Amino acid sequence: MKRSIAGSLVALSLLAACGASPDGEGEAGVGAQGSALTAQRSYWLVANDGAALPANLAARVTAAGGTVTRTLSSVGAAIATSSSATFQSNAAKIAGLRAVAPSMTWSLAKPAKTARMSAAASQAYAQTAAPGDFLLPLQWGMTAVHAADAWTRGSRGAGARVAVIDSGCDYTHPDLAPNVNVGLSVSFVPGEGVLPLPGTEFDHGTHVAGIIAAAANEFGVVGVAPEAELVCVKVFSAAGTTTDGDIFGAMLYAAQIGADVANMSFGGSLKRSGACDASGCYTAKDANELIVLYNRVANYVHGQGTLLVAAAGNESTDFDHTANLTFIPAQMPHVVTVSATGPKGWAVNPAPDLDVPAFYTNYGSSAVDQAGPGGNVDFDLMNSGAMCGPGLPCWALDMVLSTVPGGWSWAAGTSMASPHVAGVAALIVGNHGGRLAPDQVAAALRASADDLGKPGNDPWYGLGRVNAGAASLR
Repeated sequence: MKRSIAGSLVALSLLAACGASPDGEGEAGVGAQGSALTAQRSYWLVANDGAALPANLAARVTAAGGTVTRTLSSVGAAIATSSSATFQSNAAKIAGLRAVAPSMTWSLAKPAKTARMSAAASQAYAQTAAPGDFLLPLQWGMTAVHAADAWTRGSRGAGARVAVIDSGCDYTHPDLAPNVNVGLSVSFVPGEGVLPLPGTEFDHGTHVAGIIAAAANEFGVVGVAPEAELVCVKVFSAAGTTTDGDIFGAMLYAAQIGADVANMSFGGSLKRSGACDASGCYTAKDANELIVLYNRVANYVHGQGTLLVAAAGNESTDFDHTANLTFIPAQMPHVVTVSATGPKGWAVNPAPDLDVPAFYTNYGSSAVDQAGPGGNVDFDLMNSGAMCGPGLPCWALDMVLSTVPGGWSWAAGTSMASPHVAGVAALIVGNHGGRLAPDQVAAALRASADDLGKPGNDPWYGLGRVNAGAASLR
């Protein structure tokens, strides 16, 4: 349904504006044109389990009153559009299809809390900090995951490729330029390139990419895996919309290019009982069939050798007691689902706890696999108005500092926690000289994590907050 989720995640709604053109699997330039409502709708045609799409599918769909606009043959699925009210029931009669279900559109929400670093503040730190990446002292998240221990041992992610499935990225940023593979980076958004539009103050994908692998280049911030290769895969438009077809295309593209890790800092809840909004409805059967398709894509990508890492979400939802909701993509199979932690009052507390569960994070032993630094907010400190530098409110420093177009910004969300875990995964891959099976990477993440909360699997931390230093020994 079309509602934003605070904290730089997304929500689902019924796709009502298609207009996609037939393109090859995983190629750019495919997807819905904006979010305006029209009479035309888009539907997934899902082949029987383990089967190829039916022969002559395009002709059969035309006879049912629709048009095939895209195929994902590797997972036995296609998208068709139609303005006919009877298309879904007509197409469901095509032999070889297990389901015909409405496609979804996704809406990217801005982070619940952000604070851009002023030019005066960054200049002050550049002049006074010790030689090196002069904003590293403000990156408490690197301290929380013991990143320096890994770097000292020479574990920096060299040889690992990480796909950042997001809103693109500013690959001209000095902190990102050394590590972004521009040739492989791609936009699935018609009419938009990978770069943010001019004048963009906060770009979600740029922030996420910097957490994973901002370069150790004597400038600005540094990422968890500062020598990993980044591939920016843009699926969210400047207007903040995408489709599940483009999400799937991006995931398949990550597998196609041999990405070791794919980070997905977005998500939304799909109601298993069905739901409606202004653009239409989906039934319980539709929801279940969509989940089958999501799972099929995740299984395929995993089988191709790419580890999927995703944000747990920012709704403070207890997944152990929400049987009617499935959070996509975090609850797909083989996905490392990440909750968020962070300090409260880091700027004014000489010995802060860096692992306090974030006030917004979703949680639950049945869903969360790992925890990572996502940022927190001390609301008393915020209300006090205390400043820790020119244009630098003290409360902002409890959030995660990373790259944005033309500078740096703090932000809080499981969107920021997930790339910390993706970065540690890249370190593990790099330790093995490149490709490593996803299950082996996930096992190393678990084995090297710090077991916080109750012993073993914990609702807030899963099997532990990732530890880059310990992972560097794996």
